[in-house]
Amino acid sequence: MSGSRTGRPPVRRTVRAPAARQPRENLAVRIYIRVRKAWDRPLTAYYLILGGSLLITVLGLVMVYSASQITALQMSLGGSYFFRKQMLAAVIGAVLLYVASRMPVKLHRALAYPIIAGAVFLMALVQVPGIGVAVNGNQNWIALGGSFQLQPSEFGKLALVLWGADLLARKQDKNLLAQWKHMLVPLVPVAFMLLGLIMLGGDMGTAIILTAILFGLLWLAGAPTRLFVGVLAVAAVLGTILIQSSANRLDRFRCIGATEMGPDGSCWQAVHGIYALASGGLFGSGLGASVEKWGQLPEAHTDFIFAVTGEELGLAGTLSVLALFAALGYAGIRVAGGSEDPFVRYAAGGVTTWITAQAVINIGAVLGLLPIAGVPLPLFSYGGSALLPTMFAIGLLIAFARDEPAARAALAMRQPRFGRKRGAGGPTGPRRWNTMRRRATARSSGER
Repeated sequence: MSGSRTGRPPVRRTVRAPAARQPRENLAVRIYIRVRKAWDRPLTAYYLILGGSLLITVLGLVMVYSASQITALQMSLGGSYFFRKQMLAAVIGAVLLYVASRMPVKLHRALAYPIIAGAVFLMALVQVPGIGVAVNGNQNWIALGGSFQLQPSEFGKLALVLWGADLLARKQDKNLLAQWKHMLVPLVPVAFMLLGLIMLGGDMGTAIILTAILFGLLWLAGAPTRLFVGVLAVAAVLGTILIQSSANRLDRFRCIGATEMGPDGSCWQAVHGIYALASGGLFGSGLGASVEKWGQLPEAHTDFIFAVTGEELGLAGTLSVLALFAALGYAGIRVAGGSEDPFVRYAAGGVTTWITAQAVINIGAVLGLLPIAGVPLPLFSYGGSALLPTMFAIGLLIAFARDEPAARAALAMRQPRFGRKRGAGGPTGPRRWNTMRRRATARSSGER
């Protein structure tokens, strides 16, 4: 009985061996997992579209102010003249973006026909003498009075997206898209009518964007390869004829990849755009310190604003702009691919094709990889006529991203962080607002 006061045998204590250290998970793997989880959240596309578009617009306003000062002073205007006009357009565009993001899908579909009818009417007015105005050799503008002008062809892009998406959605509901006639008619004839009205004014760049939107809609509708080849062949033949018939367009094609100007001063804009990018270095010369905008680079605040961005903000600035457009394009593709509504799929795909194709054409021209098409960088370059319909189209994408079932559920679950007392009636219970005042504890009925 020794060794125990209670008379019980002593308990043998087992000594546990120290646990083997688990190898730490790789930091890169953990970061990848977290980013992947955040990327797969239902509101990722919504935040990418909203945040990316706003960042592009704000950065564009800064660069418009920097790139347009010298041009404005050379025109005997105030240094902030173009910036103030762009700021006004951005404010109006923000209102349009908010309205479009709050409109239901049915209302967007109802607006398709009025918008395309208005766009066709305005594009026809451009060709009326005394109403249409020519800018840089292209008669695609309408004078609104004072210094304000309107380019109806920019609204033709939005019109084709909405009307084409509604048309294809209705035909898909009736199972008519399996027949190539219903897929092409009347989508292709109406698109060619818009292209004809644009080409009457000589605007080849906008016509290319409109053609890209048409191809994007046909691709989303499931057009067979042979049909694509046929339409592309017709577009290539027409494009070749139009290029061969204009010496200005031929010169633009000859300037692809040019690094030196010709003896007659040809490729001046393309070469000085390369000079601006090359002198920017890694982090640029500083905001407002561009040299090329001092009269050497034409259209520094419009078509070639990306070159000034590269000169002042360097490679870091240009890569940031590219990353924002890539994020916006990915979010648009995600919205189009994740929706079961055919109208949403076609409209989101059309808007994404429009913005992505225009950004690629503009940046490719500045880099010398594509001919100079004369199209602005979406949401970034100066021009209210281009900014307003583009911001409305961004509002469309935001509305579609919010309308996804998972996104709706995530937005519905969001509750205010402050002011709601936890555990008081549950999510459907009455709200009780917290204050800094201490509440007196309940006393017995005999006390006052």
